[in-house]
Amino acid sequence: MKCFLIDDDEDDRDIFALALLKANAESNCITATNGEDALDLLRKQSDFIPDYIFLDLNMPLMDGRACLSELRKQARLDTVPIIIFTTSSYSKDIEDTLNLGASHYLVKPTSLNELVSILTSFFEGKLSGYRLSL
Repeated sequence: MKCFLIDDDEDDRDIFALALLKANAESNCITATNGEDALDLLRKQSDFIPDYIFLDLNMPLMDGRACLSELRKQARLDTVPIIIFTTSSYSKDIEDTLNLGASHYLVKPTSLNELVSILTSFFEGKLSGYRLSL
């Protein structure tokens, strides 16, 4: 399983990668530090299709909303769930990103164990957070 994490915070990237391995030992975490870096990586590696994309909202250069819009324009990513993974719990952020094509919205938990639990439940199909009804 390949997860693509787009997040500017190095600590958050490290914690996510660790939690991901604990939630699914056969997972691989590919990271980008902002929306522009993520889109560059996808352009350069045209065969790269992650199983999941986790996207932070508040990043420099290109924020999560702009990145989400660009990701949803790429046909090869049509079936890839894009999960907003952010500290914001504002209802407007949730509504806006779901309207832009996010599959789910998860608020970053405060502990590694909680993140492992959320990711485990998520991958088992027991969705945590908000989900857009299709």
